[in-house]
Amino acid sequence: MSNNVAAITGGGKGIGKAIALALAERNWTIAICYRTSEDDALETVKDIEKKGSTGIAIRSDVSDPNLATQFVDDVEKTFGRIDALINCAGPYHRVNLFDETSDGWNAMFDNNLHPIFYLTKAVAPGMRERQWGRIINFGVVNADRMIAQPYITAYSIAKVGVIGLTKTLARMLAPDGITVNCISPGFIDSGSAISDSLIQMKNEIPAGYVGSTDDVVHTALYLLSEEAKYVNGSNIQISGAWGI
Repeated sequence: MSNNVAAITGGGKGIGKAIALALAERNWTIAICYRTSEDDALETVKDIEKKGSTGIAIRSDVSDPNLATQFVDDVEKTFGRIDALINCAGPYHRVNLFDETSDGWNAMFDNNLHPIFYLTKAVAPGMRERQWGRIINFGVVNADRMIAQPYITAYSIAKVGVIGLTKTLARMLAPDGITVNCISPGFIDSGSAISDSLIQMKNEIPAGYVGSTDDVVHTALYLLSEEAKYVNGSNIQISGAWGI
């Protein structure tokens, strides 16, 4: 796992940053895609460079298909290729379904589901040409159960779509040596949630503790490895058995 190039959306903080730094330690070159968190993205690049690897941060709104394609083009022009696409960006908001606005509803799909299609379509030709590639998408625990979610309805439906899209892409790209898998975290202390809320959830998690970004990173590293070449179309839940 060295001298490869990874493009990571949402890589400026949280789980995306943790994966970026873990790959930097393994001599991967990292391209961070951010939309608004410029300071976080630039700080992540500095941390990547401290580990002796190369990183860049590119501002892009990959909910726009043209900008998503441009982001991929920019990375490929800079580094020559993209070996791994990691779709970590996934904002959400809590609101009662009947209080949701049209803009809020659409935003959940535009930011959680659609970019995976746009970006995969853009990176697939290069991966197919090289007959190797890794794509990791991020869902959320519970999505595969399709249970009622009155306060995160659109977000939950979008993540159901992520699982379905992951399986379809895996089937289509497997003949070209490309794997497409989904990681669905539960409660993870990624620095983006209120720690008191996470502490309150601890008693509801069968494992007895809130997960860390390391739990997700180790799974991502496996899926990116050659050892995982036959793991394709999976949805791996990282939740300490919560929500299953």
